[in-house]
Parts: sequence; C-alpha cells; structure tokens
Amino acid sequence: MNPWILWSAVSHTARLSTVLQILLYLPLTLATLSTSAFLLLSLLLSAHSLIHGTLILLWGSQALSVMQVPMHPFVLLVTFNAFSQSVHPMLATAASWWGKVLTFSGPTYVAMEGLSSLLFAQKIGQVGKELADEAESYQFAILIASAAAYVVAAWWIVVAYPAAATSPLSSTLLGVALTAFLFLTVIGFRLRRTNIVESSMLSLFLAYNIWLCGFDQTSFLDPSSSYAPLLFNILPHLQTLVNFITNTLPKPVLIALFYRLTILQFASRILPTIGVDAWESDDPSNDGWDGRPTSTLTRILLTYRQLIFVMVYSHLLLLDPASQVWWRWANIMFTLLLWSVELVVSPDGDDVTAKWKVE
Repeated sequence: MNPWILWSAVSHTARLSTVLQILLYLPLTLATLSTSAFLLLSLLLSAHSLIHGTLILLWGSQALSVMQVPMHPFVLLVTFNAFSQSVHPMLATAASWWGKVLTFSGPTYVAMEGLSSLLFAQKIGQVGKELADEAESYQFAILIASAAAYVVAAWWIVVAYPAAATSPLSSTLLGVALTAFLFLTVIGFRLRRTNIVESSMLSLFLAYNIWLCGFDQTSFLDPSSSYAPLLFNILPHLQTLVNFITNTLPKPVLIALFYRLTILQFASRILPTIGVDAWESDDPSNDGWDGRPTSTLTRILLTYRQLIFVMVYSHLLLLDPASQVWWRWANIMFTLLLWSVELVVSPDGDDVTAKWKVE
C-alpha cells in the first residue's frame, strides 16, 4: 500500500475522532457534572485548539492532527477530577469568565453566520449569472432550479409556521421577515442588482431559520435525565451510553452547528475571490492569491477552525431553547438588513444580466 494513502487515512481518521470527541465530551460534561465543569472543559479545549492552530501555522505538519487525539480524553479526565471534590476558586473564576466571553461573543457568531450566508448566496448567484451568459439552455435550467427552490422554501415555511408562530411577537416577526424578503426581492429585481438564484438561496436560508425557530424542543430528553451512575454490569452501562448519544445530544444545536460551520467554511473559500479582478489589475505579475488582503482572513479562519468549532458549539449548548429562538430571529433580521444595504450600494447589473434575472 502506498505510504501516502495510509498516512492520509490515518490523518483523516484522527480529524474525525477529534470532531466526535468534542461533540460528545461537551454535552456529556454539561449533563453529568455542572455548567461550571462544562465551561472549564470548554476553556481547556479552546486553549488546546488555540495552541494546536498556532503550531499548524508555524509548523504545518499533518502529524499534529494525530498527536492531538489523546489530548481530548486527558482534558476530560482533568475536568472530571477537578470537580470530583471541592472546586478550586481559581478554576471556578476562570470558568465563570469564560462563560461571559461565550455569552458576549454571541452577536459575533450571529453576524458571521448571516454574512457568510449572504456571501454564499451571492456567489451562487454570480455562478448562475455566468452560466446564463453562456447559453439559453442554461438559463432555462437555472429558472427551473430557482423555481424549485422557491417552492421548497414556501413549503418549508408553511410546515414550520404552526410551531414557529406560537406567540403574537413571533408571528409578527415572521410576517415582518417574509414581507421584508418579498419587498427586497422586488426592489432588487427592479434595480437589476440581484437575480433569481441569489433570491432563491436567501429564501431557503429564511425557511431554514424559521424552521429552527419552531423546532420541537421536546424531541430530545433533558441531559440530566438520561444519565445513570456506572453499574457493575457492562451491558446496562453500554445501554446508558447509547441512550445518552441518541437522546441527549441536542438535535437543534447539532443542526445549527453543522450549518454555521459549513457556511463559514464556504465563506472562507469565497473571500479570496472577492475583488480578484481589481487586485490583478493593480499587480498583473501576481498569479496567486496569497498576497490579497482577504487571503489573510481566510488563512486565519482555516487555521483556527477547531477553536471556532469549540467556541461556537459551547455557545450553542449554553443557550436555552427560548434564547436560541430569539437569536434565530436576530439572525434573520440582520441578514435581511445586510442584503438591503448590499442592494443599495452595489452597482447596477449589466445588460446581459438584466435579460434573465427579472424574466
């Protein structure tokens, strides 16, 4: 077997093991110990991820992904040992301050998700525009796909409406969001500053967030109710572990975490392409994108993505269902506000785009 293939398999397995350990250890600590223990574990995992990302930035060896695997069980054992007896005041203070950091960083995560979602929708719209410029057959396919996206988004919103609009305020916010989206879409078409692909992607984003606002919070059990002390018989203990994994891991949190990290990953790949034409015109000899300003931000996001993963996951686990719903509405309104600003400041569409984006 090729050594490179073997090492690549080991490296990817180590990365997957790291993700699974973080996904399990944080809610496990929150369920079995306390919020302070959870915050301490989150702090230790974040510190480790910061060191790991810095070593990748300086060293860049793939061996780091394998070397860090034993660290997560070690950090978990340290946390359980620290809270097995009386907690040291310094650890309690550090956990408390870390909780405040996670709480105050909530708006940043919402802004990053909204901005990344809008950036992704605009990139898809740009790709659709380029395809539409090539042939009329592509225009027809794009129209069909966009219409399907609108239908799916509308169906998704109708299905989620009874659970999402459970109070007069939430019903009002839902109506405001849908009205604002429709008005912005019409204004964007009228000004020729958007297209149906971008609008259909944003309609799916809107439907996804409305669905999360009404996600059935009773579909999973309370973490503390699924935990049982260790038993001498291994079979009941394994059954307890299976019950914990299937019932305790918060499904809305996992869905939100997956979307947030995925859209950030896409946005980090799109950022280096922003302003590429202007940058190349200023420096025709520059064939790569390493020197562009957006490449620095992309490199930071990709290097410290494990730290972002731990912090975003920890923040989502700290939120109660009601807080998650209001952050969802804040995300919707912020994204629509960004889109409205973009429609105002962006240049007018060209003649070719105007032929298909409003027809």
